[in-house]
Amino acid sequence: MRKTRFILPFALAAFFFLVAGCRQENTPTDKDKAPTTVYFGGDILTMEGDSPQYVEAVVVRDGNIEFAGASSEAMEVAGPGHKMMNLEGKTMLPGFLDAHSHYISSLSVANQLNLYPPPSGPGKDVPSILEALKRFKSENSIPDGVLIQAYGYDDTVMPGGRLLNRDDLDEALPDNPVLVGHVSMHGAVLNSKAMEHWNIGADTETPPGGIIVRKPGTREPWGLIMETAFLPIFGSLPQPTSDQEVAWTTAAHRMYAENGITTAHEGATHIQDLLLMDRATKAGANLIDVVAYPFITDLDTILKRFPVEQWGMYRDHFKIGGVKITIDGSPQGRTAAFTTPYLTGGPGGEQDWKGELTFPQELINTFVKQVYDLGVPLNLHANGDAAVDAFLEAHEAAAAGNPSKDRNVTLIHAQFTRKDHLPKYAQYKITPSFYTLHTYYFSDAHIANRGREQAEYLSPMRDAIDLGIKPTNHTDFVVAPLDQPFMLWSAVNRVSRSGEVIGADQRVSPYEGLQAMTINVAHQYQEEDLKGSIAAGKLADLVILDKNPLKVDPDAIKDIQVVETIKEGETVFIKK
Repeated sequence: MRKTRFILPFALAAFFFLVAGCRQENTPTDKDKAPTTVYFGGDILTMEGDSPQYVEAVVVRDGNIEFAGASSEAMEVAGPGHKMMNLEGKTMLPGFLDAHSHYISSLSVANQLNLYPPPSGPGKDVPSILEALKRFKSENSIPDGVLIQAYGYDDTVMPGGRLLNRDDLDEALPDNPVLVGHVSMHGAVLNSKAMEHWNIGADTETPPGGIIVRKPGTREPWGLIMETAFLPIFGSLPQPTSDQEVAWTTAAHRMYAENGITTAHEGATHIQDLLLMDRATKAGANLIDVVAYPFITDLDTILKRFPVEQWGMYRDHFKIGGVKITIDGSPQGRTAAFTTPYLTGGPGGEQDWKGELTFPQELINTFVKQVYDLGVPLNLHANGDAAVDAFLEAHEAAAAGNPSKDRNVTLIHAQFTRKDHLPKYAQYKITPSFYTLHTYYFSDAHIANRGREQAEYLSPMRDAIDLGIKPTNHTDFVVAPLDQPFMLWSAVNRVSRSGEVIGADQRVSPYEGLQAMTINVAHQYQEEDLKGSIAAGKLADLVILDKNPLKVDPDAIKDIQVVETIKEGETVFIKK
C-alpha cells in the first residue's frame, strides 16, 4: 500500500492524527468485524443522484462500502484498528464499468502488433504499416511459417485512399501468414499464406452479409475480408495454450484495471471463449469482474454446457450476463446497414450501396424472440439506421402485446440513431450504449461516407438524456483503445481528429458523461444495488484520478490519469 501523507487543513488533520494515533495502541474489540480502511483528503464524488454529490470520507470493510459521509461519523463507524488512506487532493469515484468491449481479444492483443493510426499507434499509411510489421517479426524473432497478427488497421485515414492489400503483405512478409485486423473488428486484411491457411481463393463465394474484396478485374481475393465472411476466420484464431491461459487472463485484467475499470464486458462470446474464461476463473486468474454475452449463433451449444439457470450470478468474478446478437457491420468499414446509400459506395466498389443486415429480417425476428423467451438480457449490435429499424421491428414482433416491458435490452453502438428512434427507446425501455469516441476517431470518414447531417447526429446522447433515457458509453476495445478519460472527453467535447466539433448540440456535461460510465452502466448490468456509485452497502469498487473531471477545463479531461483502481477493497492497479 502507498504511504500516507497528511495535507488536510490543520483542524481536520489534527482530528485524524488524534484518532489515528489512538488506533496504534488499540486492538479491535469486535472480533467479528474485519479491519476497515478510511479514505479521506480529496474530492469523493459519489455519483448518487442527478447532480454532483460529495462526501468527506468513505469507510471500506471486508470488500464493501460500510459508510460514505462526514469524516467525524466515518471515524466512529471505522472503529479501532482501521487504516487511513489520504487521497492527497486526488479524486475518488466509483470504479468505471465497461459498457461494451471485446474482453476476450485483450488476452491476445498483448502478443499482437498495435497498428492504430497516430496518436494511438504507428499505422498512419501503408508504408508505415509494412515497416512496423517487418520490425515486429524481427524484434520478436518470429519464425517463418508462424501466424503474425496485428490490430487497429484504420482504412479511413490512409492518405489518398491507398489501402493495404494482400500484395503489400506478401511483399513485406512472404514467409509468414499475416492477419491485420480491421479497426472495426469486423474483418481483416490477409496475405496469401493466410488465405491458403483458411482456404480462401477465387472460387470462394461471398456469403450473404459478407464482404470479400476482389482484385480489380479478377475474382482473386485482394486481402480485406469482413462480416459473415470473416466469422469463420475469427472463430478459429489461435487461443492461448493451457499453460498461457492464467497469465494471459491476469494480463488482460491488469489492462482494464490500469484504465480504472472494475467490471469488463465480453461483447460477443463464442463457445471456445467461454470455456477458456471458465477455466481461467476456476484457476483463480480474475482480478476484476467480467460479464460475458454468448453470441446468438453459439447459443444452443453454450446452453448445453452452461444452463441458463447458472447465468446472471458471479462466480469468482465471472458471470454470463445475457445474449449478443449482431445485425449489421461498421459504418467506418461501410458495412453498417442504412436506409440510404453510402456517398462513397461499398468497400468492394459496390454502387448504390446501403450496406446489408447480417441476417435476414425473419431470422433476426426469430433470434430476438428466442432471447426474450429465455428471459435473459439482450445486447444487440446495430449501427446504421436501417439496422435500428430492423431491431425495432423484431422487438415489436417478439414482444407483441407488451412491447414496453423492461426486458433488459441494450442497443450496442446505436450510432446512427435517428431522432424518431429515441421516443421508442424510451417507450420500450431500451438502453442505448453509445460510442462517442467515433466523433474523434471516425467522424471525418462518416462525413465522407454518410454526409454531414448524419455525422453531426452521431450517438445523440444529449437528446437521449433529455428524453429521460439513461444511456451508457463505451470504447468497443479493441476497435478503440481502452482510455476512459478520453472517452469521457469525447462525450463532453465531440471534437474530431481534424479539430472540428461534431454535433455540438449533442454534447453532455462532464457529470452526465460520468453517469454513462458508472451508475447508468450498473443499471445496464442490473447491478445498481452493488455498483455504479459510492454508497453504503455497495461493493468497494473504486477508482482514484489525479484530477476531478468536473473541475478541470473540459478539454483537459482527456489528460486525466488513473492513479489507483480498487476492486472490493483491494488495490488491483496503482500508478508507479
